[in-house]
Amino acid sequence: VGNCTQALHMAVIALGISAGDEVIVPSLSFVATANAVLYTGATVRFAEITSLSDPTISPASIEANINKKTRAIIVMHYAGFPCDMPAIMALATKHNIPVIEDVAHAPGAWLNGKALGTFGIMGCFSFFSNKNLSTGEGGMIITDNAELAAQLRLLRSHGMTTLTWDRHKGHAASYDVVSLGYNNRIDEIRSAIGRVQLRKLAANNHKRLDLIEEYWTQLGNTPVELPFQQNSPRPLWGNTTHQAAGHIFPILLPAGTDRAAFMEALKYVGIQTSIHYPPIHTFSAFRAKMGIQHLPLTETYAEREITLPLYPGMTPTMVKIVSDAVKTNL
Repeated sequence: VGNCTQALHMAVIALGISAGDEVIVPSLSFVATANAVLYTGATVRFAEITSLSDPTISPASIEANINKKTRAIIVMHYAGFPCDMPAIMALATKHNIPVIEDVAHAPGAWLNGKALGTFGIMGCFSFFSNKNLSTGEGGMIITDNAELAAQLRLLRSHGMTTLTWDRHKGHAASYDVVSLGYNNRIDEIRSAIGRVQLRKLAANNHKRLDLIEEYWTQLGNTPVELPFQQNSPRPLWGNTTHQAAGHIFPILLPAGTDRAAFMEALKYVGIQTSIHYPPIHTFSAFRAKMGIQHLPLTETYAEREITLPLYPGMTPTMVKIVSDAVKTNL
């Protein structure tokens, strides 16, 4: 598909979700995770993170938000680390609610030998320019449900029964339009780029995880907190429990730190930082629509979080330069 937002939107539509329905989503995510639900007229219910050390969606908070209107749960594997999918899928089975996985941060990651994106009924991926597998712009949706797969193919391309390539190859002379669909196709050039990038994914994820290990070593005895460090097996690469994708490297500054001044100090020495993410429930549009909501753990995490540079071309020396700058400016 053209991007992960389209994938999420199609996933929600394919489940028949519409006005009057509710979908549980994380607030600590890019706004597209929630927007995909709102496009259908349905309502989102925001769930908390598990903890400051595990900022993935909380299974306990998911269960607390389930009600008779709940039609789906969307999880997002934040920073490329897996959510607690065994607990989440147990809840989903108990309440007979489908799970959609937002795997934008985690292509190539797995948990207990099972690829992320294959636990839920559908998995949605991003190939945006800053993602682990990039085509500049693009996305993908996966499912092992044949009925959903057929529906998604129609949704992707105007509800048409055959596409241009099928007619060019002589598989059909014309086409019918059997349902409402969208122009959500990825183009051939980006698809070709993606096939090449896919061959690099495992090695690049390996490099990312090695760099995270180096960051953890460099920043281990500092006042910053390091999400996922306590909960992840060591080493990150080649363990038998789970394999993260290492999409971003978040840290939590000490409480009370002037984050804007800290980020400006790193920018002054040539180090770009960012924030992942301002919580969706705090945005003006969502406050106007849904009122003021409070997710204390999510808000605390988001107020203290900054994201340090992480990409496969980095070296351990570069990680030390960034880590030294962090220590100097705390």
